[in-house]
Amino acid sequence: MKSMSVTLFKTHALRVLDRISRTREPLIITKRGKPFAQVIPYQQPSTLPTPGRLADCLIFEKDIVTPLGEDMWEAGR
Repeated sequence: MKSMSVTLFKTHALRVLDRISRTREPLIITKRGKPFAQVIPYQQPSTLPTPGRLADCLIFEKDIVTPLGEDMWEAGR
């Protein structure tokens, strides 16, 4: 992975962003020699979220206290 100082990046930002878009290679921006930021190419999500996809994974109980016993819920006594 290549790196570049923030000063050099500011000077050539459009050219650098075009290269990142074309080559798909990320770039580390450094400030005083230490990593400061990472510029990565944008990627479209591979799949769109499907509403209701996890609906079959949930179990709805009418009474959540009875299976454990009511005395378990009175811990403050």
